[in-house]
Amino acid sequence: MKQNKNVFDNVLQLIGNTPLIKLNKLTADFDGDFYAKVEAFNPGHSSKDRIAFHIIEEAERQGILSPGDTIIETTSGNTGFSIAMVSAIKGYECILAVSSKSSPDKIDMLKSMGAKVYVCPAHVKADDPRSYYEVAKRLHEENSGSIYINQYFNQLNIDAHYHTTGPEIWEQTEGEITHLVACSGTGGTISGISKYLKEQNPNVKVIGVDAYGSVLQKYHETREFDEKEIYPYRIEGLGKNLIPTATDFDAIDKFVKVTDEESAHTAREISNTEGLFVGYTSGAAMQAIKQLKEEGEFKPTDKIVVIFPDHGSRYMSKVYNDKWMEDQGFFDAKSAVQATIEYIK
Repeated sequence: MKQNKNVFDNVLQLIGNTPLIKLNKLTADFDGDFYAKVEAFNPGHSSKDRIAFHIIEEAERQGILSPGDTIIETTSGNTGFSIAMVSAIKGYECILAVSSKSSPDKIDMLKSMGAKVYVCPAHVKADDPRSYYEVAKRLHEENSGSIYINQYFNQLNIDAHYHTTGPEIWEQTEGEITHLVACSGTGGTISGISKYLKEQNPNVKVIGVDAYGSVLQKYHETREFDEKEIYPYRIEGLGKNLIPTATDFDAIDKFVKVTDEESAHTAREISNTEGLFVGYTSGAAMQAIKQLKEEGEFKPTDKIVVIFPDHGSRYMSKVYNDKWMEDQGFFDAKSAVQATIEYIK
């Protein structure tokens, strides 16, 4: 059959070229124009499709991977899903060490993609043998013919976004972007995009979003790892209790910290106002923009791009679940889903 531009050999050809969508209602009284890079339009519904595909393709190019080999990774859910998706298509076994903080929705999705999943306690030190970092390392040592993606310490994490997401944003804004706002977990997304954008225009301001309970903001400001900064928090895929080498701290101009509660409310607000069903981390990124607006960060002529990393379907048992919100002490009138359900008997 003649190849049509809308006919694809497999879903991997759909990775990237995600849309930039103008935010209207949430930012109606903000100075500047605000656009969301909506990564849920990737086939695996998150920005992590980009790194999974890029890292695995590079391993194949180097002859490290052959069909039937095993791919092992540490994940809060999204990277694992993307790796499982790529593995299923390319014929690799997939083993994932997952934080217990990951939503049940994410863990069920990983299993549905054929991955073998090890759920590890979230609130232990990074070097604890039970941590998902150490479990993944152990599994790699125990499985011959395996590779460990190790996204937190893999330069290819940055490269994937330098070669794809950064150029896309530059082209979509016609080079007029003034600010990038993105959450930082592994740091690959924000670092790779920043590297590309600042090569085009060094004046683009790159702002990272961190969680209370994470060490990233203080490390950025002092270059000191402060263990006293670490305590449990609920947002997934944001912040860290270690310093990832996949974060180029010199490429980030400043960090903003956001709370679990406000980020959860804001995720719901995005869905209710902009019609974009986004994940918890997207709520965190938008919450940072609200705080930056209050600080007078933006001018009327600014063009701000915010990264919305994943889809709301992965948080149905968390931020979009009234019972979970209530259990966390987050639930109040403004957090309630406005639509009602009435059962007709």
